[in-house]
Amino acid sequence: MSDFRQAFIKFAIDRKVLCFGEFKTKAGRLSPYFFNAGLFNDGDALRQLGQFYAKAILAAELPFDMLFGPAYKGIPLVSSIAIALAEMGHNYPFCFNRKEIKDHGEGGIQVGAPLTGRVLIADDVISAGTSVRESVDLITHANATPRGVVIALDRMERGTGELSAVQEVQQTHGIPVVSIINLNDLTHYLQTSKNNAHHLKAVEQYRQRYGVS
Repeated sequence: MSDFRQAFIKFAIDRKVLCFGEFKTKAGRLSPYFFNAGLFNDGDALRQLGQFYAKAILAAELPFDMLFGPAYKGIPLVSSIAIALAEMGHNYPFCFNRKEIKDHGEGGIQVGAPLTGRVLIADDVISAGTSVRESVDLITHANATPRGVVIALDRMERGTGELSAVQEVQQTHGIPVVSIINLNDLTHYLQTSKNNAHHLKAVEQYRQRYGVS
């Protein structure tokens, strides 16, 4: 596992973004872990989060021309990612959308750089794929090309069928999904963690029941 992935898991645990216990998911499953990206809620946390996203993007070597963040969680994400990439010598334009069309001032539904070229979508996680679908529609309507999606965590578990939510997005839209970490990274971390190794059994049992390869 890349050093930045291991560091991200520790960062998420320290910020209580990644918690262990018993949590009910949207699908009604009792998960032994929970990831709440909304708890990256101060300036330093957002700064570091952007850096982790940037490292995952650069490690994936995925060519793109600009970044897009779907409202609302994607707005601070795409902003912090763009700053982090610029600090690493990769300056990209970015934009995000409004939930409602503005009918005064500059108007429209988009804020920031015009959607053009190959667009990388930034989000926190993919559950039902609704946010990605809406983003893809907006991007293609602007005659730009969806190039991929970058998220924080890929839970690697089945959705409504045999595929995971991430695999469904990849299959439906024909674009790659890049994650900072996935369930493989988490189980590897737990295998070597002195403080959290006792959570490994529950995570592995959950994976055996609901996981995908």
